[in-house]
Amino acid sequence: MFPLAKYALALAAGALLATSFAPLQWWPLAVLAPAVLIGLWDGAAPRQAAALGFWFNVGTFSAGTYWLYISIHGFGEAPIWIAFLLMGGLIGIMAVYGALLGYLIARCLPRAGALRAIAGIPAAWTLIEWLRGWLFSGFAWLSLGYSQTDTVLGRAFAPVLGVYGLTALLLVAAGALVTLVRGSARERSIAGLALIVPWLAAVPLAHIAWTHPVGKPVGVAIVQGDIPQDQKWLDSNRDTTLARYRDLTMSALGTPIIVWPEAAAPDLANNLTTYLLGIYRAARGHGSAVVLGIVRAEGLANGDDAYFNSVLSLGTSIGWYDKRHLVPFAEFFPVPGFVRSWLRLMSLPYSDFTRGGPHQPPLEAGGLALATTVCYEDAYDSYELGELGESDALVNVTNDAWFGHSSARYQHFQIARMRAMETGRYLLRAANDGISGVIGPRGSVVAQAPQYRPVVLKATIRAYRGLPPFALFGNWLIISVAATTLGVAIAGGRALRLAVRAHGAPAAATREHRAAEDVS
Repeated sequence: MFPLAKYALALAAGALLATSFAPLQWWPLAVLAPAVLIGLWDGAAPRQAAALGFWFNVGTFSAGTYWLYISIHGFGEAPIWIAFLLMGGLIGIMAVYGALLGYLIARCLPRAGALRAIAGIPAAWTLIEWLRGWLFSGFAWLSLGYSQTDTVLGRAFAPVLGVYGLTALLLVAAGALVTLVRGSARERSIAGLALIVPWLAAVPLAHIAWTHPVGKPVGVAIVQGDIPQDQKWLDSNRDTTLARYRDLTMSALGTPIIVWPEAAAPDLANNLTTYLLGIYRAARGHGSAVVLGIVRAEGLANGDDAYFNSVLSLGTSIGWYDKRHLVPFAEFFPVPGFVRSWLRLMSLPYSDFTRGGPHQPPLEAGGLALATTVCYEDAYDSYELGELGESDALVNVTNDAWFGHSSARYQHFQIARMRAMETGRYLLRAANDGISGVIGPRGSVVAQAPQYRPVVLKATIRAYRGLPPFALFGNWLIISVAATTLGVAIAGGRALRLAVRAHGAPAAATREHRAAEDVS
């Protein structure tokens, strides 16, 4: 196959991989698409392997994150060229991870047969995927494991190994498929076991209850205001928005926990003291607690203000949670001063939010302790683990209206489902115009609000306690296993090459001779 044809195939396979995630959820492509790339890498020189990995990721992130254009240009009102520049920059960075992976595989794992495809490549890919999830602020979107929220593999292994463990298992299956096509008889036997055993093990494992309910059922209400994003922060629409959230909340009074979306009130908390006090008094009078997303300011010693994207809990006690993981170029701008001045002149966003503290206790509401995240934070699976032992349930407030009627909201909801599966706890998710819902401890959707409508969604949850294996070890378990496996695969590949050189035979001839012996 000509190089250009290989690159086109890698690009197409990468684009198809994006359909394995929500909303289409064609999850088998999470195995088949990587198998195509693993097959293309077979025999590729380091430079060509890097190019193949690059174009594969270009396909995945172009098809999977096209909605950034809606946010940057449609609602952010940035010029088209800036929107494409930022989109292209993100896709390019993600593609570099693919190129790095391809180069390292070709350089460190040349022609190592089944050991390469079933162990070495899955281990290296898992490590790179984990790396891109946190390096330079990270972008954990479209990790392979998220495709398994509705499979027995996901239900079984998410609470044990987390999303990156699922990624590793999918890649083992992809490498096994390639080995079934290209390997020797002995290698095909190993590949068959690698393909089947995880799924067989998943059936009994999926029935293990790692956490357990405590206490009585608790009623919850999710308030979805459905405020159009292009009207949300208009001064002329401020009072209308505040009235809508107040009225929806009044209709839910008596429900122990009422949750609003991210930055639901279109003003600083500092300017809404009377409004919030009214909500608080009404809720307390009916035995309710309100957990709401809101922006607040805090004065600094130098006279400036620090701004926080926060969650306020109005219950028997008042508590705050400040967002810890901010979104680059949306909530903070990692640019020099002269660029910030230019952004100001262009009437583009340029000011920063301040990060919340690294360790913040759960919020108390309705007698439950809620581990809290804001928007994009729920894509970072280790964020809530430090507080999970004290937490009864999870809550995520978000605003996916920034991405219009695109696949972003479905992908984000799928990520939230994975967090519930990993932690074995209910998750309350309040979104401005959807997807708002209540997710069960095994990732099932208990209740879901209709999108693009102002509505109050009611459901019942229970406190869950106990820690699944993933909550105890975090990502370090799967990362340690992957690093060890990669080291073994590299050492095994080197031993094979040394043996071939010692016998004076080309590697290909040695493989063919070994395959012939297996068949005989």
